[in-house]
Amino acid sequence: MRVPNSVVLPVGTHVDCCREEEVEKKRHDIMAKITAMLAERKSNLAHFIDNLEGSKEPEFYMDQWERLKEMESCTLTILNLVTVNCMDHHDIKKLEATILEHVKNEELFPEVVRVLPPVYRQVEAAIVDIAQSEEMADHGMMDLQYLLSKLSQCEHLASLGRELLQDILRYLHRIGLVVWYEEIKHLESTVFLQPTFLITMFKLLVRYRLVQQLESIS
Repeated sequence: MRVPNSVVLPVGTHVDCCREEEVEKKRHDIMAKITAMLAERKSNLAHFIDNLEGSKEPEFYMDQWERLKEMESCTLTILNLVTVNCMDHHDIKKLEATILEHVKNEELFPEVVRVLPPVYRQVEAAIVDIAQSEEMADHGMMDLQYLLSKLSQCEHLASLGRELLQDILRYLHRIGLVVWYEEIKHLESTVFLQPTFLITMFKLLVRYRLVQQLESIS
């Protein structure tokens, strides 16, 4: 809601926990709640803006007013909710196909036609090779500077600089090939070349019905 021109694809999981006739009902209910939430947000922003504009000394609230106007201008496109049974590989592939179909829609994503420099593809291929090499640890974590030195050993990437690598990593993070938390101070120098390792770790920490499982232990 705070990012201009955002596109959101709601995904309803655990379809296998619902009766078939419930799924469509729940889909309509979720979409209705999202629509109501957006309408309430728009109304609240308009109310806050009116209050600031109607105050006795509006110049003192100019910063707040500008932030609210900026938030008001953020458009949000909500796509139709996709229902998924995460236990069914066919459903996962269906979700993947739906995402790709939307991402290739130039009306939703005008930058989809952007042409990347060849070095982006070269670095991507080299990182895939490193991630799949026998010397790579299962956790797939690698120091950013060490990754740069490894990539620089490739003949066609000998002149690769840290700043360009960081630009490329931002792109690879966005497409999900790697995970790089550059905004987190303690993780900014670590690149996760195996995102699936993080998923495995999160599954150990965040589990469905965890509270019920713990309470069931005598």
